[in-house]
Amino acid sequence: MAYLPVKRKKKEEKVKTVIRPVVSQQVKIQENWQQATYAGEVKARYKMALGFRIGGKIVERFIEVGDIVAPGTLLARLDTDDSILQFMEAEGALAAATAEKKKAELDLKRYTKLYKDKMISASEHLRFSNSLDIAKAKVTQAKAHLEVTRNQSDYTHLYADKGGVVTALEMEVGQVVVAGQTVVNLALPEEKEVIIAVAESRLAEIRHADETKVSLWIDPKHYYPVTRTYRVRISLLEIDDKVQLGMTTTVFIIQKKEGMVAKLPLTSLFQEGSQPAVWIYSPKTSQVHLQTVVILEYQYDSVLIQSGLENGQIIVTAGVHKLHSGQQVRLLKDSHR
Repeated sequence: MAYLPVKRKKKEEKVKTVIRPVVSQQVKIQENWQQATYAGEVKARYKMALGFRIGGKIVERFIEVGDIVAPGTLLARLDTDDSILQFMEAEGALAAATAEKKKAELDLKRYTKLYKDKMISASEHLRFSNSLDIAKAKVTQAKAHLEVTRNQSDYTHLYADKGGVVTALEMEVGQVVVAGQTVVNLALPEEKEVIIAVAESRLAEIRHADETKVSLWIDPKHYYPVTRTYRVRISLLEIDDKVQLGMTTTVFIIQKKEGMVAKLPLTSLFQEGSQPAVWIYSPKTSQVHLQTVVILEYQYDSVLIQSGLENGQIIVTAGVHKLHSGQQVRLLKDSHR
């Protein structure tokens, strides 16, 4: 028996077209608002430097850095031994002046009678009258000196004139200080401001900003209205109890510039020769084609497109180097919103 060879037909291989999924974004032509962010720290707008009104040796300190003090709080005390001795001396001087005045009054009374009896001359009578005037003046002087020494006794105690937070201490127990020397620095919490460091080249940006906002790192979604000063000290206008001295903040400097722009991710850029370009998605054909654009400014993770795009267009924002013109793609769900 003979077998005849039979030719088998090869199955036609079907080439499947792979439709690549892409991340996209819809173009939105908008006003050119520029935003710069700075890290800042909450500080008190007003501070108070406190010191003793007399010199002496510090014997007690009742506060530490960071303490919150109320008006009238005792902060520190000087040695009172010298003040007590000075007060006793002033009391003695007043008693002596008072006794001298009393003697002058008696002398004048006696010599006035002698003068009326023509027993002494007018000049002699005038001498005793002047002695009484001098004695009265010494009493007045002694009373004033006693009041000064009484005040100096009170000045050995340092009190807080206003409530605030102790930010620095420049004293220790046993230290000898002079009158007026600063020993306590007090921050007044009524008005707060944020201090930021800005490069000299960007001062004009701060000066001409259209809006400035401040948020706390512990509550980044809440913004506080502010005013600006030339020294880049930013005063908080409306604050609440969450804003405490020393907290770290983020300051947003927002400025409107001329022209309309489209803001796109840096990952959406492609290079067409020497020109920057982006891939435009066509909803009708599900294909992409390349479109050259004019770039206004590069930012940290985005780019501002000055021209070349229209509002509402959909561009590819990831994997742009794996595409070719006319390629069919599939948009990932909700990626271009």
